[in-house]
Amino acid sequence: MVHRSSEKQHWETFWDEKQDVEDVYSNAGRVLEHLSRITTIGGKLVLEIGAGTGRDSFPLAQRGARVVQLDYAVNSLKLLKKVSETEDIPVEILGGDTFALPFRDGTFDIIFHQGLLEHFRPDVAEKLVAENVRVLKKGGLLLIDVPQRYHVYTVVKHLLIAMNKWFAGWERSFSVGELEQVMKSHGLTPTYTYGAWMYPSFFYRVLREVFKKLGIRLPLYPSFHSSLSRLRARLRQAMMRTPLPLHTGISIGVVGKK
Repeated sequence: MVHRSSEKQHWETFWDEKQDVEDVYSNAGRVLEHLSRITTIGGKLVLEIGAGTGRDSFPLAQRGARVVQLDYAVNSLKLLKKVSETEDIPVEILGGDTFALPFRDGTFDIIFHQGLLEHFRPDVAEKLVAENVRVLKKGGLLLIDVPQRYHVYTVVKHLLIAMNKWFAGWERSFSVGELEQVMKSHGLTPTYTYGAWMYPSFFYRVLREVFKKLGIRLPLYPSFHSSLSRLRARLRQAMMRTPLPLHTGISIGVVGKK
């Protein structure tokens, strides 16, 4: 059996192809949204690990947080610098190793990563979370956002991994209970959970990539009649207040307190 893994070169290639940040799907500000529900943002020292485009931490800086963005991919660091300078958002950008963070114990009020933990097998992921907890202040918050297991995305992902066609090389998924257990095993108390649906849909994104290979560029987001869009938005908001997204969404997040 072939032992797939997610390597640095996968991410250098990925971020090299995503230098146009406007062509990268947004997370709809969900990190800011959910952190804002449980804590104040202004004045907090925040670390985003595996920052990518910084789309999750730039909004925190705009809310008054002191933000440090860390990634090991050079092409990601270039993207972060470009966005910071273009949008005039003050952040500290560092190249570094998530398994040996260049900070003292108990440095940060908030640490988070979105789309990072799933790229490591369980034994390695344990070391990653342990290092997160080391540099987190007592009473600080760790937010981990990962793919949710029970989704068609998971099925397609594993098929592509088996064919060696997955952009990140290798990736796994989590249930809410499993992610909460990760927090508990490192002495954190899970205090908040959320689920997120993919918008636009997974099928639209796949269709867009197929058309792109044919030389046809569909819009990043499909357009609908305004009244239909408003109705869809209201329905989504109503259902987001239920437990449904935790078990059907594309992603889940858990916040743990040290």
